[in-house]
Amino acid sequence: MADMITPCVRPAGRADCGAVLAFWRVAAEGTSISDDEAGFRRLVDTDPGALLLAERDGVLVGTVIAGFDGWRCHLYRLAVHPDARRQGVARVLLDAAEARFTALGGRRGDAMVLERNERAQYAWRAAGYAPEPQWRRWTKPLRSA
Repeated sequence: MADMITPCVRPAGRADCGAVLAFWRVAAEGTSISDDEAGFRRLVDTDPGALLLAERDGVLVGTVIAGFDGWRCHLYRLAVHPDARRQGVARVLLDAAEARFTALGGRRGDAMVLERNERAQYAWRAAGYAPEPQWRRWTKPLRSA
């Protein structure tokens, strides 16, 4: 995957589930509570177009979730295959995510970035994002119905 060809970006569909979940195990930092078939399907069914895939010659090289709830533009799961890093894949994905947000009326993107993931922090900064130290993420696991 060391090829410098600009990847094509497309929205994920249900048929991409297995490939994306396997990709995240290789390319994403950490795991998410929603990294399963049910979580994947819920995402693509609830917000079609939110999960963007970058491919080169049909091979998945990157992902980003660009979710918009009508109020905020949220970015999650920016992941690039280790063999395709530092080749502009993240930039192409973020450009596509930002274009999606702009088309939907979004005004500002925010990203979930692990504090311990220095490589990711560098990529986000290079794309023009900056941390807001006055904020902390608060979470609470919800019981499934």
